[in-house]
Amino acid sequence: PSATQGYYRNPEATRQLFRDGWLDTGDRGYLANGEVFITGRVKDIIIRGGRNIHPYELEEAVGVRPGVRKGCVAAFGSRDPASGEEHLVVVAETRETDPAVLQRLRRDIEATTMDLLAVAADDVRLVPPHGVLKTSSGKIRRAATRELYESGELGRPPRALWQQALRLQAGALRQRLRSWQQWLYASYAWTVFGVGALIVWLLVPLLPSLEPRWRLARAALQLMTRLTGLRLDAQGIEQVPATGACVLVSNHASYLDSLALTCLLPRPFRFVAKGEFRQNFFMRVLLERMDTLFVERFELAGSLEDAAHVTTALRDGSAVAFFPEGTLQRESGLHAFHMGAFVAAAATGTPVVPVAIRGTRAILLEESWFPRRGRITVLAGPPLQPQGTDWEAAVRLRDQARAAVLAMLGEPDLAGEE
Repeated sequence: PSATQGYYRNPEATRQLFRDGWLDTGDRGYLANGEVFITGRVKDIIIRGGRNIHPYELEEAVGVRPGVRKGCVAAFGSRDPASGEEHLVVVAETRETDPAVLQRLRRDIEATTMDLLAVAADDVRLVPPHGVLKTSSGKIRRAATRELYESGELGRPPRALWQQALRLQAGALRQRLRSWQQWLYASYAWTVFGVGALIVWLLVPLLPSLEPRWRLARAALQLMTRLTGLRLDAQGIEQVPATGACVLVSNHASYLDSLALTCLLPRPFRFVAKGEFRQNFFMRVLLERMDTLFVERFELAGSLEDAAHVTTALRDGSAVAFFPEGTLQRESGLHAFHMGAFVAAAATGTPVVPVAIRGTRAILLEESWFPRRGRITVLAGPPLQPQGTDWEAAVRLRDQARAAVLAMLGEPDLAGEE
């Protein structure tokens, strides 16, 4: 949860920041005795004559030269559009204005670069104070300074105060408009799902069995997702048995998980839900008509009556869907699985289908009622057959199913933290 959501007002940089769901910090380093030592940033490395040059030592060496403002030096590579080679550029701030002094200072920086790196700087630029861009915390913004250099804006006087104020106001207005768009989308999405849920709630009790009720709920949810711009994708769903009893186990990241499974599963499933839902009249009527199995504590030492209901459903040929993590978690990752689903599957010889759901957490976070647009992907793995009916067989089944879900999910394994 503490990872960044991206760069401020820079969607292109944000897209490059994430790789397969992981945050790519762009740091380089090495491991020694279990400790990570950071050596620099990937994007700051300068490739000159086949060598990798890190800018930090050069900036520090130039920054202590007389006439240069300490901590106000940027070294970076700039690609020559004609030759395609990367040039070494050093930009240093100085308060000096005399041309002779500036010329002497430039030669001093060139000599320092040669002594330190054994390569010459292709270009040395001396700029007035605040010519080298920095972050609010005082770090050198090499990429932004390079952009100024390549655009010919480096060293030019800053914009007038009224221009800066106008730019800030325009940026604030754009951000406010985006916030209004998000609120409008959230209001629209809840209106669509609210109206759709009311229609389903009124019609489901009129249908005679689970099969037509499931078809109605599925069609309604598919329409609602299209109207709200949510994209659904299924992979491997053909591996879910078309007939007979089966147990589906999935990660649980959002209240949208049941919606996604209902939209994409090829046959009716009876969901296992916590008993607290029976305290809500609206939820109880709908879930009971969808043949939901309510449980209080589906553990080995939990309610025997709840376990018996699930076992009976499997022996009757029902397809039952579990979220064996037991509860929602805001952070990314897969938690430990409870044993209930696997005890029931082993006791009845029912195959277990591991399923991973991606994208629902980003659309609707736990404890949040502010939905966002996005893509939901449901991935199903091959069914796992119980190898016995005892506790050990159930444990093996749980471990196999969890490993399969974790591999498809691509998120951290949090079981060791619990």
